Amino acid sequence: MECVFCKIVRGEIPTELVFENENLVAFKDINPVAPVHILIVPTKHIESIDAMETYDQPLIGEIFQVMQKLARQYRISDSGYRIFVNTGADGGQEVPHLHFHLIGGKKLGKCW
Repeated sequence: MECVFCKIVRGEIPTELVFENENLVAFKDINPVAPVHILIVPTKHIESIDAMETYDQPLIGEIFQVMQKLARQYRISDSGYRIFVNTGADGGQEVPHLHFHLIGGKKLGKCW
């Protein structure tokens, strides 16, 4: 699968990486909805939560550990933050590559 996040993972599209290891990259969203808006993306192409396999489950734990680390690094862990993932067109997923949003740095309203 060829998508914009795969190109970012491979370094073909420049972005402001805030975290990187062999399994994940995290970077600032180009259209932030809050002062802190970071996308956490697996380096392996997984289209969505719906496309995950059982063997992908440890990756989710790692994603949450990285989000916790980033929330502390960006000083939003004490005031609070939101984590969300969109799945499929009706769920608002715009890029067909699993990614988590970490947003904070201001009071967030209800999302429903």
